[in-house]
Amino acid sequence: MITIHTREEFDRAIQASNISVMLFTTKWCGDCMFIKPFMPEVEKEFENFTFYEIDRDEMMDLAQELEIMGIPSFVSFRNGKEISRFVSSLRKTRQEIEDYLNQNNSLGE
Repeated sequence: MITIHTREEFDRAIQASNISVMLFTTKWCGDCMFIKPFMPEVEKEFENFTFYEIDRDEMMDLAQELEIMGIPSFVSFRNGKEISRFVSSLRKTRQEIEDYLNQNNSLGE
């Protein structure tokens, strides 16, 4: 997972022709820590996507612009446009994340 620290990095990342999956998280978020151990395996399973991590507290302006308050949250982009999101304040299971990413597979074609 690639960490994004600036708006410029974010803007470059979402322009890709493949699907860019943005994971909004923070260091203090218990639900974010819950998904951290299995995310590397999920990334391998969905190797056609590029995964990025954004600390919501570090990039609050971007999070507000994208209306992301609940974390962890996923927003996917392709060619500079948002194609889907999995945004809520609820804990996400591995199965829910994989289901979300599988939905993206059909959008990326």
